[in-house]
Amino acid sequence: QVQVVESGGGLVQAGGSLRLSCTVSGLTFGSYAMGWFRQAPGKDREGIACISVSGGIAYYADSVKGRFTIARDNAKSTLYLQMNSLKPEDTGMYYCAVHQRISFGMSSLAPNKYDDWGQGTQVTVSS
Repeated sequence: QVQVVESGGGLVQAGGSLRLSCTVSGLTFGSYAMGWFRQAPGKDREGIACISVSGGIAYYADSVKGRFTIARDNAKSTLYLQMNSLKPEDTGMYYCAVHQRISFGMSSLAPNKYDDWGQGTQVTVSS
């Protein structure tokens, strides 16, 4: 059974930083691309970053480009999201998930290309 567990969320002031982690078990982590998503209250879940199997290719939503960095450690079966220069509009529940398509590209930010979701970690950015 696949388990996906996010951690690292919290309350931070605007301009601050947080680092999220996502540990995955029950599958060969190094064989799957991965993604980070967020959902604000009353809004749809949106893809914000995704990363290839090797970690050499990453795509970002325009809203986080230049501020967030996705990374992975296949030896530790862990995905990371470094978030800098946080803004109040970054507030939401953050999720990671396992990419389930053969092809990987910019379209891999779409949530419907993923299965095996975690429960999420809350990020709140105060102004």
